[in-house]
Formats: sequence, structure tokens, C-alpha cells
Amino acid sequence: MKMNVGTLDRGIRLLLASVFFYLGLFFYSGSALGIGLVVAGGVLLATGLVGFCGLYSLLGLRTSQIHKQL
Repeated sequence: MKMNVGTLDRGIRLLLASVFFYLGLFFYSGSALGIGLVVAGGVLLATGLVGFCGLYSLLGLRTSQIHKQL
């Protein structure tokens, strides 16, 4: 797995994950929207921590600056 999520992108994902968790657990708790926000926050948290996004890989996108050396 190559890292395809850059530093700024990872920071934004982690910030959004915390907002989604907060909204999902405190404001919309017990509703379908709350569960969706918590799941979306979990995905953002995982991709922000690991630095790899499967959707970016499928679309051929990359925001990281790491280049493969030959």
C-alpha cells in the first residue's frame, strides 16, 4: 500500500472526522444520520491516520509528495 494522501489532506480528514464524530454522537445520536456521521468519521479517521485512500487509488489521484525512486 503506497501512501497517496498528503499532509494537508490528512489534517483536513482528521479535523472532519472529529467534527463528524461529535455531531454523530451528541447531536444526532440514535438516528440514521448519527450512525452515518459516525461511520463517515471512522472512514476519514482511518484514511487520515494510515495515509492511504482506496477511492484516490481507484481514481488515480494522489496528494502526497512522496515519489517512487527507480
